[in-house]
Amino acid sequence: MRISHPMHRWLAGLLLSVASAVAMAQAARPHVVVLATGGTIAGAGASAANSATYAAAKVPVDKLLAGLPELASVARVSGEQVFQIASESFTNDHLLQLGKRVSALAKQSDVDGIVVTHGTDTLEETAYFLNLVVRTAKPIVVVGSMRPGTALSADGALNLYDAVSVAASKDAGGKGVLVTMNDEIQSGRDVSKTINIKTEAFKSQWGPLGMVVEGKNYWFRAPVKRHTTASEFNIDEIQALPAVDIVYGYGNMNSTGIEAYGKAGVKALVHAGTGNGSVAAQAVPALQALRAQGVQVVRSARVPDGFVLRNAEQPDDKYDWVVAHDLRPQKARILAMVALTKTNDSKELQRIFWEY
Repeated sequence: MRISHPMHRWLAGLLLSVASAVAMAQAARPHVVVLATGGTIAGAGASAANSATYAAAKVPVDKLLAGLPELASVARVSGEQVFQIASESFTNDHLLQLGKRVSALAKQSDVDGIVVTHGTDTLEETAYFLNLVVRTAKPIVVVGSMRPGTALSADGALNLYDAVSVAASKDAGGKGVLVTMNDEIQSGRDVSKTINIKTEAFKSQWGPLGMVVEGKNYWFRAPVKRHTTASEFNIDEIQALPAVDIVYGYGNMNSTGIEAYGKAGVKALVHAGTGNGSVAAQAVPALQALRAQGVQVVRSARVPDGFVLRNAEQPDDKYDWVVAHDLRPQKARILAMVALTKTNDSKELQRIFWEY
């Protein structure tokens, strides 16, 4: 079709200019990749009243993103369905697969930030794992929700919007792996799930790094522990994670669990002790025997805050044990697994626990 009239030619030129401007604006926006793994943020309940009773990992990533058109104003967003599982079923193999995919994407020049949607039960463990092994300064944000998207006052949509906003922000780079929940920006190292009902479930005893409000970041502190680009660990070089398990301390504790883990062939055992990582007198000989067999013993605490002092409660130097510092047992397990891919020397392991 020929356009002969001057007005038609002008209109066609205007439309082309507008289309070009739109295309340039889209290209100028940061590109954020959302890696979906399932969890409550992809869950659905039988009715809007079901905020705690629902099926997790039901909504695929394309529908999750399509249900939040506001993301288009923040970044160019693309999605990948890595897994579709409830996070309590995460295994070491899932951690490795996810970590390698995050690392590969971070190397792409056309990717500016990465968001991982995740179930909240083990979200803190995955965030800390990525914080240790993915060597990039690009923002990596892990996000979940406490209520499914079908519930009244569902929190997933805003959490995801905040996560993409943070991942698209240059000022979020170099701060390690982050967690955005309930308007807060938390360090993936420090944060833990502290309650299983309320939307403000994720807290750190050292406080959040900042807040994200209406798509703008407000920072108040920065992490000082080693992470990402400063880490000596690299997911690209890790093909398997050694067996590390946790035994729980409690009144009237016996050595059955300790001995069973020893027979199962663990490379390290994290003891979640009472108070300052206390170990019951009747459990000490079993842990000593485990250490004599070459198994590393990591003394942590089951209490939510504080940190374990070396040679307090137990003579760690004498027993050649490692203390977990301020890491909760589940995070001490993550660091022990990663550290054991590099060394089995207890002094080196203790250095690693101090630094990470």
